Amino acid sequence: MNVRRRSSAAALAAIAVIGAAAAPAVAADPSPSTSSSAPSGKSGGTDGLYGSADPQYDGVWRQSLALLAQDTAGVIPSSSAVKWLTDQQCDNGAFAPFRADPAKACDAKTMVDTNSTAAAVQALWAVGGHGDAVEEALGWLKSVQNADGGWGYTPGSPSEANSTSVVIGALAATETDPGTVKKGGKSPYDALLAAALPCAGDGGAFGYPDQDGKPIANADATAAGVLGALGKGLVAEAGEKTADATCTASDQPTREQAAANGAAYLAGTLAKEGHLTSALGGSAEQPDYGNTADAVVALAAQGGKDKAAKPLAWLEKNAAKWAGESSPAAYAQLILAAHATGTDPRDFGGTDLVAALNATGPAPQGVSAEDSATASDEDGKDQKDQNDQQQDGDSGFGVWWFVGVCLVFGIGIGFLLSGRTKKQQP
Repeated sequence: MNVRRRSSAAALAAIAVIGAAAAPAVAADPSPSTSSSAPSGKSGGTDGLYGSADPQYDGVWRQSLALLAQDTAGVIPSSSAVKWLTDQQCDNGAFAPFRADPAKACDAKTMVDTNSTAAAVQALWAVGGHGDAVEEALGWLKSVQNADGGWGYTPGSPSEANSTSVVIGALAATETDPGTVKKGGKSPYDALLAAALPCAGDGGAFGYPDQDGKPIANADATAAGVLGALGKGLVAEAGEKTADATCTASDQPTREQAAANGAAYLAGTLAKEGHLTSALGGSAEQPDYGNTADAVVALAAQGGKDKAAKPLAWLEKNAAKWAGESSPAAYAQLILAAHATGTDPRDFGGTDLVAALNATGPAPQGVSAEDSATASDEDGKDQKDQNDQQQDGDSGFGVWWFVGVCLVFGIGIGFLLSGRTKKQQP
């Protein structure tokens, strides 16, 4: 089950995740109104948010990826976009997928989650100047770490590779060694390795628990697991070039071995068509653009950009239309894939991903809204003929596996960041 989220797929993913993880129902605040203001000076509704789709299930995740992608592309995000994200934080440091009225204090009914919190940590650390918010979020994450060292999507839910890996990413991004963050003597790496499946039968994949709690080989969990095992976050650079990955059997694999095994699984899964597939509700399988982008990042991080050449080429040829029909996070994922492989995100198969992302929300600092929109419109015209020629099978919605839903990422930790001055400037 490879789900990543976006628009209506987000709701489906959220429902799927909750069921698969046997966690309590995750309900965000009611859908936002069209109001762009809220009392107490806090920005509510969708003011400052990237994308116009209902943010109920993916607001914080969407915004976090957008800010991270802009940062990797050398773009300084709009202050209103950053404020929208910081205003979403609860007093205890956690984030929910979306709170329509951030002026209203979070309570027991506010369904905060590790994935939204972990993604927000990485975004706020990247843009800088929000050390207190980051520290508080990490403190909450540490408080909900499971006894096996990992995290589930919601506090108390069973640990799984996606959520544990996104948490590892938040720790690594804030210059903390994930191996030192322990609960009951167990670190996040212990929990992650427990999700690494054997070579025989499962090909070295990382598993995601089914309804009975049994880990099942899963491509998106594997992409997340590879990055987590390498101690990397949502933003990753190409690693050193290695030989073609093969699965090495071991009763107690090291983190590096588990990452290599996971990369071998992804390479094998991508070998035939160059992309991953997914299906929802018994429908026919279709290309899964979002998870393919995740796989590109994982393969490049583990063994160099050449390892990701085939799926990257497929994305450059086919993903522009999908991104345009999805949320801003789709553009962001492609930008992160380009970043990991050293590809120009402003000429990604002829598409300027950065301009397209910028056009979905408040104009970044130094870029006028008119310039951003114009660049996006021109790019769309250049791509129209190519997109119209795509096969029907290539135009399916990308079932991403949204953070917090059946297939996505996670977080956890708490410690003081005093003395850590990197990107802490006001």
